[in-house]
Amino acid sequence: MLRNLANDQGSSLVEYAIVFVVFMSMLLGIGSFGQALYVYHFLSHEAREATRWAAVNGSTCASDVSCAQPAQPADIQSYVTSRVPMGIDASKVAVNENGLAFWPSTACGNTPTPGCCGTAADNGAVNAPGCTVQVKVSYPLTFLFPLAPSGTWKLSSTSEMVIAH
Repeated sequence: MLRNLANDQGSSLVEYAIVFVVFMSMLLGIGSFGQALYVYHFLSHEAREATRWAAVNGSTCASDVSCAQPAQPADIQSYVTSRVPMGIDASKVAVNENGLAFWPSTACGNTPTPGCCGTAADNGAVNAPGCTVQVKVSYPLTFLFPLAPSGTWKLSSTSEMVIAH
């Protein structure tokens, strides 16, 4: 009987090593998922906030003294990049990359019609009340922990609202 116990002395160490590797893999996976969720939450929130900000700063907001000047693409970009929290690299945050318009002209179709945004009916203003504004915020995510998917994942969020004034 004592002989069997002497042969089992290293088995608990091997079991501990296997459980430890599985536990650490799960812990690092949870950390990587948490990082991705943190970045996506920021993107979603900032896309919504920038769209709302652009919607209330339309082409006619200066006439009712609710803003100093109407929103321009550079203003929307600086609005988003000025609100980047810790843990996210502000230089990697892209706002409407690839030349996408903040004020999509395809909302009324490709042919100009009366009442469509950017036409003579609204003095050519693409950010006139009733038009839409669309903001897409994206970020290339690289995981910090080992065993997570390698490479860069591009996370993005898009928001669209109707301009109030």
